[in-house]
Amino acid sequence: MTQGSNLRIIQKLIGGLVALMLLAQMATAQDDSVFIQVEARTSLNGAQQGVDAYAAKVPDVNGFSLGGGWYGVAIGPYSRPEAQRLLVDMQRRGLIPADAYIEVPRAYGRQFWPVGAQVLDTLNPRPVPEIAAPEIAQPDVSAPVPAPLPEPAPAQVAEAVPAPAPEPEPEPEELDETPRQARASEAALTRDQRKDLQIALKWAGVYTSGIDGAFGRGTRSAMADWQAQNGFDTTGILTTRQRAALFDQYNAILDGMGMANYFDPRTGIALQLPLGALEFDRYEAPFALFKAKGDPDIQVLLISQPGDRKTMNGLYEIMQTLEIVPLDGTRKRDSNGFLLTGENARIVSHTEVGLSRNEIKGFTLIWPAGDEERRSRVLALMQDSWERIDGVLDPRAVTDNGQAVDLVSGLKVRKPRAIASGFFVDNTGAVLTSAATVAGCSRVTLDGVFEAKVISQDDALGIAVLRPEQSLSPRSVAAFRSDTPRLQSEVAVAGYSFGGRLSAPTLTFGTLQDLQGLNGETNIARLSLAALPGDAGGPVFDGGGLVLGMMQDRSDAGTRRLPEDVSFVAKTADVLTFLRAAGVRTQSGGGASIMAPEDLTALAADTTVLVSCWE
Repeated sequence: MTQGSNLRIIQKLIGGLVALMLLAQMATAQDDSVFIQVEARTSLNGAQQGVDAYAAKVPDVNGFSLGGGWYGVAIGPYSRPEAQRLLVDMQRRGLIPADAYIEVPRAYGRQFWPVGAQVLDTLNPRPVPEIAAPEIAQPDVSAPVPAPLPEPAPAQVAEAVPAPAPEPEPEPEELDETPRQARASEAALTRDQRKDLQIALKWAGVYTSGIDGAFGRGTRSAMADWQAQNGFDTTGILTTRQRAALFDQYNAILDGMGMANYFDPRTGIALQLPLGALEFDRYEAPFALFKAKGDPDIQVLLISQPGDRKTMNGLYEIMQTLEIVPLDGTRKRDSNGFLLTGENARIVSHTEVGLSRNEIKGFTLIWPAGDEERRSRVLALMQDSWERIDGVLDPRAVTDNGQAVDLVSGLKVRKPRAIASGFFVDNTGAVLTSAATVAGCSRVTLDGVFEAKVISQDDALGIAVLRPEQSLSPRSVAAFRSDTPRLQSEVAVAGYSFGGRLSAPTLTFGTLQDLQGLNGETNIARLSLAALPGDAGGPVFDGGGLVLGMMQDRSDAGTRRLPEDVSFVAKTADVLTFLRAAGVRTQSGGGASIMAPEDLTALAADTTVLVSCWE
């Protein structure tokens, strides 16, 4: 064997040894660095939400593609001993799930978080191709040395034309799993993931049984039905790609909602919010108000205030007066919190509040009516992500925009459709009022608190009688005048002239002008008295405090307008006949001596009630 051959062999051995050392170093680096796998999701959007959630609690959070339509959330990289220690510590503190585990870098694909980071490139460098050592030609001393060639004449060198870039090879089409492979990948699902799959199948309309995470005959049948609807072979076992497609369909309803984790240290609340549909507006204690970016009927309140059970109960009552809490819905309260729901033709509202360690916290979601699927999904995500953290909103966090008579912390108070007056006519709390005021009401209240029902009405006379749903004990009951009063005698109507803005009825004085109407009607009398719309339904007293009748609703027919001081009262005789027919036992008497103005005012306050008609 020649000297040149020996040298070539030695060079090849050295090159191979170097390559083996590089591979060993790569393997050692890969084995030494590991990740803590904490979560896997079937959509990139869901995985990004998981990344956001963990990044708020722990460092070194990464997001990777896992292949097959799955995405993972991992913490690291760490050395294996350090990862094992952190795994136990974070599980003990409840920062990561109990089923988190150690995973090697090669299990991960493309990194999507942090944006631009490629931590795997530092852990898994591409292998250096093995290059054989170049053969070095040995000089042959026996061969004649050729004469040197003459130097070429200088020439102009043409610019090189770059060769066209090779077209990228098409990626091979990803083959779906066989039923055996699909069953194997399905076996790796956690119980919660299996429940999520059943929820998605139920949403798709193919599954009707309970959400239990057990894949029995009903679940298999639902999977086959979904496969048939979507053009797949009906095996009854969803492959990894098919599960991802199902979840993509399920989550498409939330496109544009921008569900994201929101942390507010001032309220001490963390949860997911649809930040694609709304944005923070301002603080109006005890609320953090979020306004809509588009649809004005999308709104969120974060509720946060210090207080005890009494404070919470007060909040419970106040919130029921707000426009954002419609009347039709759930009203539930216990010692630890309350739930309020409401719905009308425009919005659906959900409020839940809890009391813990003298901190009252909760939220309200307002959503457009008729969009129940999207609303329920957003609400479920808010509830699942809800978390109390340290801190409570300062009660002094208010703005000038929130200060108004008809606002509570910047929110509009619900207003009735119509407001008028009424008065007690028996000791059980029956009330006489204007029939026009209570016509077509879905709900009627007395003094804004007590629910009442219309038990009888006379549209021709313009009167109606209300019966409270709970028995009341009036401080005073109207006594009707049984004889005929004298013309030009002084009278006074008691009523809520200003629509309930004042806490007590107002007395408006005038005189009795005629015992009949302008067209000779005998069931009404005419007064010279400047009544306001809120006075309708109120009692008309004579000077001795006896009731001459009920103030009628003033409405000018057609284009004819009456003088402002012309009002009409339903006369006592017809009113008493109507009340007796309705089963109301009344009091009556003859003319009495003149009552002092202050006594008449006190009598009016005890007898008259505010009647409200609600949509």
